[in-house]
Amino acid sequence: MNQSQEIIEQYNAAVVSSYGRLNLALESGSGAGGQDADGKRYIDFGSGIGTNSLGYADAEWADAVSEQAHKMQHVSNYYYNSTAAQFAAKLTAMTGTDKLFFGNSGAEANECAIKIARKRSFDKYGDPNRTTIITLVNSFHGRTVTTLSATGQEHFHNYFFPFTPGFRYVEANNIPALREAIDDTVCGIMFEFVQGEGGVIPLEQGFVDEIFALAKQHDLATISDEVQTGMGRTAKLLAAEHYGVKPDIVTLAKGLGGGLPIGVCLTRGEYANVLTPGTHGSTFGGNPVVCAGGLVVLSRLSDEAFLREVAEKADYFRKSLEALPRVKNVSGLGLMLGAELDGVTAADVLKAALENGLLVLTAKTKLRCLPPLTVTYEQIDAGMEILRRILSE
Repeated sequence: MNQSQEIIEQYNAAVVSSYGRLNLALESGSGAGGQDADGKRYIDFGSGIGTNSLGYADAEWADAVSEQAHKMQHVSNYYYNSTAAQFAAKLTAMTGTDKLFFGNSGAEANECAIKIARKRSFDKYGDPNRTTIITLVNSFHGRTVTTLSATGQEHFHNYFFPFTPGFRYVEANNIPALREAIDDTVCGIMFEFVQGEGGVIPLEQGFVDEIFALAKQHDLATISDEVQTGMGRTAKLLAAEHYGVKPDIVTLAKGLGGGLPIGVCLTRGEYANVLTPGTHGSTFGGNPVVCAGGLVVLSRLSDEAFLREVAEKADYFRKSLEALPRVKNVSGLGLMLGAELDGVTAADVLKAALENGLLVLTAKTKLRCLPPLTVTYEQIDAGMEILRRILSE
């Protein structure tokens, strides 16, 4: 038995089977290159589902995390710490927001956003029935009971009854349906600019404009879930920049920490002061080790040349993907892309790619690619050659 198989069997014996895991035990890596426990090398076009934004073991990131861990690994939220303060100041300045709440995941950030939207509505209107949040069909907002309820995919609404009430689903890019969904019980509209798990589908500009027009007309919170689209993934700091809008509440996670667990809920204007002592909390929120890594991510993203390079690589990646056999079309923004295939399933391509040293993802029926922002042109070419061979068979 090889070392990878030993790890897999040990893991499966002790961990619940809540994931359909692939037969791979990754042990080390650098940039967009990974290596399993037996020394086999892989090109990674998934980056931990968009989480390893700077790739594996970025030297500057790893040094910052290590240095902080040697000073202090955790600070209770009864106290302050300088690393979290620097991180919060830099992130709010870069995003043009006012204040943030620290959590540990995208689901936590979205839970916070939901609470802020509902509390702000109650504080202003005193109406306990003005609690409905409109979300979109094919959305994905997390796996807690409430964020599953917010998720507009029916197959997630099973087993864990009763689900949290107060959500209404509208088909993405359907303006008449959006208008019809608004009544006196609605307090907010929550959306992803690009539906990642829902098939890597960007919203249309006209639909986004209508969200903001209706929100202004009816005094509703606009909540953008940028857990997957944020932090340079679409070749902009935030995907909102592609659409020219500024949501009241923005949630971030995944690539923000560079590979360590983080979630933040950013707020603007009156939404920044909705939470008061005792109304929300998170034990590990603002963890200094995570924030130290996050500061390196923010430093890299504050460099306009870095984001320009991401945009150039994204264009190259997309054109390379579109040129592959059996690829019907490619959707998405930046380095968040989904390929619709002809005559072969994305799941089969994923398995064949793994066998040939390439890590990719799927989303619905599409092959999904979320490479590190630091992926090289040589790695893009090598990965595309693997896909070309598979799709030519």
